[in-house]
Amino acid sequence: MSLAMSSESLLDLAKSRQPADRERLLLAIADLCDAPHVGAAMKSPSIQGLLSSIFMSLVVEAERDIRHRLSQKLAAADWAPNALVNVLALDDIEIARPIISQSPVLRDLDLVRLLVEATIEHQIEVARRPNLSSTVVSAILEQAEPAVLTALAGNTSAELSPREMEELVEASRQIAALRTPLSQHPKLTGQLAKRLYLWVGLALRQGLADRFRLDVTILDEALAASLNEAHVGIAHLNSEALPRMTREGEREAMERRLIDKLHAAGQLRPGYLIRALREGRLGLFAGALAVLGRFDAAQVQATLDSDRPELLALACAAVGIDRSVFPDILTMTRKLNNGRPGGGAEGARKASVAFAPVSPEVAGAAFRQAARALSVV
Repeated sequence: MSLAMSSESLLDLAKSRQPADRERLLLAIADLCDAPHVGAAMKSPSIQGLLSSIFMSLVVEAERDIRHRLSQKLAAADWAPNALVNVLALDDIEIARPIISQSPVLRDLDLVRLLVEATIEHQIEVARRPNLSSTVVSAILEQAEPAVLTALAGNTSAELSPREMEELVEASRQIAALRTPLSQHPKLTGQLAKRLYLWVGLALRQGLADRFRLDVTILDEALAASLNEAHVGIAHLNSEALPRMTREGEREAMERRLIDKLHAAGQLRPGYLIRALREGRLGLFAGALAVLGRFDAAQVQATLDSDRPELLALACAAVGIDRSVFPDILTMTRKLNNGRPGGGAEGARKASVAFAPVSPEVAGAAFRQAARALSVV
């Protein structure tokens, strides 16, 4: 396809308001920007600002599979807008993985922030990233999360100093999952191998002895002397070495940070609420609704758990959601929230009245007043 034809097609897509066309536009722009004859020009500040605005505007309402394809397209792009890359890095792990593992746009500060803000799955991907800098390595060691340390131990391209290797070997006394990758690590020294020998199984002991020509007689004597202690440690820590993929409140906190990033960029819009529900993420829906409407988060949650769907309708009307969309929102919310907000078909009928011809400001004020009364009850 010629550039002229491409431009014409992009213009047609840009005029369309259909979600499918907007998603095609999103991917088409990514392809166009990645072309050899234009890629270098994408790094200028003015173009970066324009690209960031376009991409963020389109990606907020894009379906999950589109965001996944976009993350794969942008993973290696050095022109990708920083704000967009950081938003994708906080998305579901399958979407975030290509970005975290490859994107040259992510700097050390961004990676360290992911270690603090994101889930364990995201942190593991950070630890696996090729050529990890000493700055990020230090942050991983400071957090000392077993699953993330194990991923770091298997990353042979990471910048690990002798002192940091020593920290990992010492941690393997307590974290059994570290032992195999450390025994094969190219930066393991003979001195550290002697310490590791005391904590590993028979097969790994033989491998260490052969690789470093260890005096196994002396080491086996030391091993026998601490056998009971080692067995207790292994029994205790095999369970701790399992990746803790679901830390309480972890995903909710990450979702809140994602909402804050979108809101700060002016890209948190009503369509994002619908996308969150379609993906089964009720917490993300509730958090985004609270921020969009400047509502109290606890009152939004109380509304979702109530028998008054008309309050949810008021909140939706206040943030600009159309009356025609609300029945789908109510259905999806009930499906994700054990049938709440209740009220059945009659409640749904009452909810439609909330979309009377009033301004969003009036709808918002009505919601706040009713939600306060609901909280008191």
